[in-house]
Amino acid sequence: QVQLVESGGGLVQPGGSLRLSCAASGSIFSINAMGWYRQAPGKQRELVARITSAGSTNYADSVKGRFTISRDNVKNTVYLQMNSLKPEDTAVYYCNAEFRTFPPSDAWGRGTLVTVSS
Repeated sequence: QVQLVESGGGLVQPGGSLRLSCAASGSIFSINAMGWYRQAPGKQRELVARITSAGSTNYADSVKGRFTISRDNVKNTVYLQMNSLKPEDTAVYYCNAEFRTFPPSDAWGRGTLVTVSS
């Protein structure tokens, strides 16, 4: 089993920055990729950013150029650097891990709340 713990959420002003962290523990050898998803009030959960074991990244169009996903393999931690934050970025952000299984399987963190407001 893999456990994911997010941290770093909070209240930030529009235009500000925030960095989220997700620490993974357990059977981490099975992780193929990790990503960040978010669910805003009244909205469906959406992919924000994803990074594969090979280091490839992809982002939602709404965050391209503003958010950066990265990882520290030694610390088994993935980060989401969020810059130029907008009120529409307000959401609960969830860490996700994809496992090397067929079909693929996943684990989720409990989420961390990001509120962008003046």
